[in-house]
Amino acid sequence: MTARSLFDPLPLAERLFVRGRMFSAPLRKVALRAPPEGRIADVGCGHGAMSALLVWNHPKRQVLGVDPDERKIDWARASVGRAPNARFQTGSAGSLPTQGFDALVICDVLYLLPPERWPAFFTECRRALVPGGKLLLKETEDDGSWRAAKCLAQEKLMVRVLRRTRDSGGLQLLPRASTVSALEKTGFRVREVVTMSQGYTTPHVLFDAECV
Repeated sequence: MTARSLFDPLPLAERLFVRGRMFSAPLRKVALRAPPEGRIADVGCGHGAMSALLVWNHPKRQVLGVDPDERKIDWARASVGRAPNARFQTGSAGSLPTQGFDALVICDVLYLLPPERWPAFFTECRRALVPGGKLLLKETEDDGSWRAAKCLAQEKLMVRVLRRTRDSGGLQLLPRASTVSALEKTGFRVREVVTMSQGYTTPHVLFDAECV
């Protein structure tokens, strides 16, 4: 069995969507950087792909997944939610309890928000973390490559045509320096920026930050 087996109860279309998500992004590498135990929030969890990787073989992690899309939360509850150390609720970073988490994991959420909303979003994330808590932010960067252009076109299809992802008024890719600046201005220390694009047709990048 694998983490993907948690999604076996879902309809075929939803299972294929989750498998595509796991195949096209380095979610497992991100999950490996999370603390081995403690309370972890998966912000923008969707169907729960990242949550599944976080709880699989890690019984000392308590994972809460939040997402504004109630449909996806229902799918997450019906699959990963069967694990004893995972639960899901409709909401966002702002709905998390104050200083309740040792780590926040956020994958492919920021590009959906207009840049002017980033400071408020990061402030909500910081409020939810304990002092010294970890923020793992995986995004797609605008590195000027064909991969970035391909990714943006693909996301416009998913968000605005197929409506598989909820539109939050953003849908843009920015250089990694813009993300680092926004994090630092809202009280995070960026410990490491990791390029994770090798083997993918998308310019994935991970920001490993600490709440100070």
